[in-house]
Amino acid sequence: MEAVRRLLDLRHRSRPEDLPPALAAVAPLLGADRLTALIIDYEQISLWPLHGTPDDDEPRKVDDTLAGRAYCTAETTYAESHLWLPLLHGAERLGVLEVRLDTDPDRRLHRDLRVIGALAAELIASRRFYGDAVERTRRRLPMQLAAEIIWNQLPPLTFAADDALVTAVLEPCYDVGGDAFDYAANGDVIHVALFDTVGHGISASALTTLTLNTYRNARRSGLGLADTYRSIDKWIRLQFPGAFVTAVLAELDTTTGAYRRVAAGHPAELHLRGDRAMAALPTPTALPLGLGHMLDRPPGVTELMLEPGDTLVLYTDGITEARSADGELFGLERLSAFVGEALRLRIPAPEVMRRLIHTIVSYENGELRDDATAALLQWRPSRPGGARLTR
Repeated sequence: MEAVRRLLDLRHRSRPEDLPPALAAVAPLLGADRLTALIIDYEQISLWPLHGTPDDDEPRKVDDTLAGRAYCTAETTYAESHLWLPLLHGAERLGVLEVRLDTDPDRRLHRDLRVIGALAAELIASRRFYGDAVERTRRRLPMQLAAEIIWNQLPPLTFAADDALVTAVLEPCYDVGGDAFDYAANGDVIHVALFDTVGHGISASALTTLTLNTYRNARRSGLGLADTYRSIDKWIRLQFPGAFVTAVLAELDTTTGAYRRVAAGHPAELHLRGDRAMAALPTPTALPLGLGHMLDRPPGVTELMLEPGDTLVLYTDGITEARSADGELFGLERLSAFVGEALRLRIPAPEVMRRLIHTIVSYENGELRDDATAALLQWRPSRPGGARLTR
């Protein structure tokens, strides 16, 4: 309780970099030599000590380390008087709390350290906006201004509720300009949108910013999908004449599994039932945003009834049109096989997305030709009798 009290004292008068020395100070109260907050970098390749950590600036790779295993699985790992606990803010993976112990932990110490890990995650999430320590830790390369603008617009990469999960990835982290995603949970409805803006750089990020905020304004005003499409289309046409944005605007009713969407010049979502790909949804059902005035008919809204456990993957063409050294497209078939196999192996959804984007980057030999963004949506309602359907 003394350790908790000292950390809670950071809530109202502290900077993000005040957390590492505070963790060092409370470590002896928990029978530990050291507590280190490790933060995931933008590429989700390595875990780095939070800026301000004394005498430690070495990364822990996500792949092939116990720290990385704790991050990937969101579960505690242990070896040789060391513990690694996931730092979770909701379902968002911030990093790992590394604990170096004096003795092997018993059940009570495990429980106490989980409390400290949860509190540390809350402190990181709540203090990150009052200083740059977390951002400086996450960045391993200079971030271009266009990417800075986009990342500041985005929600956390992962959200989970009792009946649905949304998780997304965006690459290249430091130079993205035209892709974006958004989601919101309002009552029984999960709203999800994916955008692919024409162009790149500052002009594309400005158009993406307008698109994202017009979408949010329409959603928060209670507009349906068709009217949301019309609102975004109108503002793009007024502010960026001749420009356009392809998009999927979607809603999932978590009580019934009804999935409704507008595909505005965008590739159809990948729909999987278990690890098996289902028939593709019709696309497009409307012209790209900004060009809707060219057709004298309302945007088409498609409805699909999902079954419990169904997965939908929304993606931009930077995923399927990634090219290998010999020019072969990554393609929808590879995407479907990759996601299906990951689901069959019951890999957690955020980890599926992390591995997918690394696969795409590797497929293009580390040099993406286009922004690559994907968002995964799962419907996982309770089964009769209250048992959870998990993946």
